[in-house]
Amino acid sequence: MEVRPATARDLPALVALVRQYWEFEELAGFEALRVECTLRRLIENPDLGALWVADEAGTLTGYLVVVHVLSLEHGGVMGEIDEFFVRPGHRGGGVGSGLLAAAEAGLRTRGGLRLQLQIAHGNAAARAWYESRGFVPRSGFELLDKPL
Repeated sequence: MEVRPATARDLPALVALVRQYWEFEELAGFEALRVECTLRRLIENPDLGALWVADEAGTLTGYLVVVHVLSLEHGGVMGEIDEFFVRPGHRGGGVGSGLLAAAEAGLRTRGGLRLQLQIAHGNAAARAWYESRGFVPRSGFELLDKPL
């Protein structure tokens, strides 16, 4: 398995993988063209963030998207994991760990100070996985969200 930055040639397979993630998470509103355009924008504009893929002999088995956030509070660039997915049949073999390590290293290279993510309240397995890798809840804070 190779973990590497995504390129434009990965887009068809990556869009299919994103669709699989949205179906897995039961997210509504998947539009292939919108997803492809957004992924292309991210690949072509590294100031916005970064996208890594796990490639096993030409088949994408996972991906991780980090978007950049400029934070006054933290004094620089932070990353937020926007999407992170490993195909169910490929979990437990280091794909997720490889993607996360690449994202952390890439963010550090760009001067990133922190990496954050959102996780569903009932997803105990994912919470345990992240906590075993040093992530902790931010004491005293809760995410609020407003669609625009």
